[in-house]
Amino acid sequence: MIIFLALSKILFLSKIFKEFKVKNVLRNKKTISLNKNNLNKWMSLTKKERYNLSRKDSASYLNNRRVLLDQIRKEYKIISEGEENKLDS
Repeated sequence: MIIFLALSKILFLSKIFKEFKVKNVLRNKKTISLNKNNLNKWMSLTKKERYNLSRKDSASYLNNRRVLLDQIRKEYKIISEGEENKLDS
């Protein structure tokens, strides 16, 4: 009987922990961008949540700019190497 109670408590606590974890994960994955369609939703966020979202947006924008700059550098390198080959021949 004691073993059954211990197992039931463990299962109950693990189920509660999983539900708590899922709720936190869903809450933390807010992907809201500011536009006129969801302005009220964005304004209902707390100041800290809006700040965190703007930081994430800034980080993603910075990463996109880095990737684009790397692509431009690679293409420029290919173009400049092609021009050097034309000049040599």
